[in-house]
Amino acid sequence: MNASLRLFVIGGHALRTSGLMGCLLVGASLSGCAANPFAPQPLDKASAAAPEITAVAHNNRPFPTFAGIPAVPSDIRPDRAWGKAAAELEGQGAELARATAPGTWSLTGTDAFAQRAQAEAGPAAGAESTTADTEAFAKQARARATPPPPPKK
Repeated sequence: MNASLRLFVIGGHALRTSGLMGCLLVGASLSGCAANPFAPQPLDKASAAAPEITAVAHNNRPFPTFAGIPAVPSDIRPDRAWGKAAAELEGQGAELARATAPGTWSLTGTDAFAQRAQAEAGPAAGAESTTADTEAFAKQARARATPPPPPKK
């Protein structure tokens, strides 16, 4: 196998360049750690809140303890009741799915339903229209209509 030496020279150059770039990146990222980010920041003395901030910062107050945690409320539902309610809801959902499954209902008897609905609604006042009424309305609309202007040439 006779490979060109040029390939090996380029490969070595790329390796040195990538190593140098890696060192530069590590150095740049560590340069941000030179300062202490947890050090207290200087306080602006001209600020209106500066005296109050200083007083609160230097005030020795006790740390909270576990005794300060409030007691568990007594008016909440116990865990088992949540489970029973969830199971009941799941049962109602399954019952609804069974009641509305395909094949459990049909569209027969629609005439009787329509007659019953019309009887409950009552007679419609003036709902009946004749052909003469329609023609009179159309004639009146044509008389009021204004034709559009002719197209410009």
